[in-house]
Amino acid sequence: MKKEFVVIGLGRFGGSIVRELIEQDADVMAIDKDSERVDEYASIATQAVVADTTDEAVLKSLGIRNFEHVIVAIGENIQASILTTLMLKEIGVKKITVKAQNDYHAKVLNKIGADKVVHPERDMGIRIAHNILSNNVLDYLELSDEHSIMEIKANHKLAGYTLIGLDIRARYGINIVAIKRGDDIIVSPQADMEIEQEDILIIIGSDADINRFEKKMMN
Repeated sequence: MKKEFVVIGLGRFGGSIVRELIEQDADVMAIDKDSERVDEYASIATQAVVADTTDEAVLKSLGIRNFEHVIVAIGENIQASILTTLMLKEIGVKKITVKAQNDYHAKVLNKIGADKVVHPERDMGIRIAHNILSNNVLDYLELSDEHSIMEIKANHKLAGYTLIGLDIRARYGINIVAIKRGDDIIVSPQADMEIEQEDILIIIGSDADINRFEKKMMN
């Protein structure tokens, strides 16, 4: 069985989700109020519909409650985003992911029952800032308001040392949960494993601890 999704809002963010879900062989209903945007995705999505999703009757007529996951990617119109999310909850959609414009918007979305709230612009800004500050930071993902996971490339300060020798957990309060070495991924590496130059370390911890580690070991 193919997974089935609805994406509401076909701006840059919503459009990229539609393309990626289709690429991953999912069924996607793409919805927007703008007929030109819908036309753009008519040949890409499984189904593309012009609709006002703040109207409960419209949502019911489209059978959206039968889809397992709805992504609300409405851009600038915060009111439409909130009303759509509320309607989706009321008709019984199981999982709702919503794009937030700002922290106030996110608070409202959480209060009305969104299952996941994402901040694509803010998160991308954080990633870019980390990448600019250190050439060794390859990726950065916020797990919560206070915890993150990061991919870093081992530099001269790390290469040649064992994990127990570096004692990163005791010194910085972070954990190395995996090491990518070439095509291999070593999950939960042993304490006596020696880090090699060009290894990619996947670390997890609080933002404060990760920042401390970055400043001391990655610059």
